[in-house]
Amino acid sequence: MIKEKVLSPFQKFVNLQSSTGILLLATTIIALVWANSAFSESYQSFWQYEIGIVTDSFELVKPLILWVNDGLMSIFFFLIGLEIKREFLIGELNSTKKVMFPLFGALGGIALPVILYLVLNQNPDTLKGWGIPMATDIAFALAVLKVLGNRVPTSLKIFLTAFAIVDDLGAVLVIAIFYSGELNLVMLGGALGLLALIYILSYRGLYSEFVTIIAGFIVWLLFLKAGLHPTLAGILMAFAVPVRQKISTDEFTDQLDSIVKNIKESTILQKPVLSGEQLELIDDLEDWSDKYRSPLQHLEHKLHNWVAYLVIPIFALANAGVAINGEGGLETALVVNIMICLILGKSIGISTVIFAARKLKLIDVPSDITNRQIVGVSFLAGIGFTMAIFIAGLAFNSSPEYIDSAKIGILIGSFISAILGYGILRFNSVKGKFGPAPKA
Repeated sequence: MIKEKVLSPFQKFVNLQSSTGILLLATTIIALVWANSAFSESYQSFWQYEIGIVTDSFELVKPLILWVNDGLMSIFFFLIGLEIKREFLIGELNSTKKVMFPLFGALGGIALPVILYLVLNQNPDTLKGWGIPMATDIAFALAVLKVLGNRVPTSLKIFLTAFAIVDDLGAVLVIAIFYSGELNLVMLGGALGLLALIYILSYRGLYSEFVTIIAGFIVWLLFLKAGLHPTLAGILMAFAVPVRQKISTDEFTDQLDSIVKNIKESTILQKPVLSGEQLELIDDLEDWSDKYRSPLQHLEHKLHNWVAYLVIPIFALANAGVAINGEGGLETALVVNIMICLILGKSIGISTVIFAARKLKLIDVPSDITNRQIVGVSFLAGIGFTMAIFIAGLAFNSSPEYIDSAKIGILIGSFISAILGYGILRFNSVKGKFGPAPKA
């Protein structure tokens, strides 16, 4: 008998993120080799090449790396916003009971790395890098869990995903509050006014994907001119995308039956094209399909592959190219500080807070998750690649001599965290223990 394998949406998400993790690793290696090869000057000059728009009354010119970090990454943040909204409305964070387990983990995983960074930091110039070790890279972390296969329970993967989303929300708030420049209140007011209008229209059921894209670009531009980091426009625009369908399943299936019946009874041409009647029916089918699917789910589904296979790899290629023997030298204390915060801050912070909260009966941990698995996944949370490098660029934007040191600390700390987390989970679990139940 042939066994059919049906992937749940969550399993598909894990597979996608795992593939992204592998691609991220490949582009990171390419960037490191390029930046430390005989062609290192071409790496720097390529990403520093300025392009943009210049007119008599308007100028928007940026180095290519900033078009990636400020522009392309806005799409990444838009997707993060969609995921956060979905999780809080209908996902793993839509009730107090569901949210408490990953919430406590995220609080520990944010607080202790920040505290450790502030305690260990001895250089006033690097103090502003305290936000670097906050967030977890979900793609790399889930890629490690994917390698472990059915040695770990699905509930552990769900916890890591939900925890990382809360983690990302914390990082976004930190970027908005602490890593933005001086504000132009006029530009900010215009952006917030446009956002308010889009929110009101969305609430009243007046949603258009085209209008959302145009408004999103205008808000992005206003945020940029206002001194607020423009990627935050992606998050805020995502919250304006409605999650509800316009019609119910019963209404859609009734219309579908009617359209199928009419297509069967319509005129069928002898040529390999549709008749006018059939074209109208297909148009009706598309209209009803647009009304039936959730706008948020539809956008999230369309963007996942673009972000996973284009946006994030380009970001890694542009930002991971650290010159190991750079002329400016390395700030060793910063490298070590970030490594400690990612490896020990994350693991101790997450596991300690979760164990304490469970002891106080503030949370319920799924019965198939062991203490050792919590410790193992807490180490995996120390993989802080994408968001950590992004925050490092913001923190040391005016002190570029520290950026390479921060990136090296992130890369080494994330690598060690991945090895330790994998080792703890790999040698604690029995293969096949959490595999699918046999068919009756």
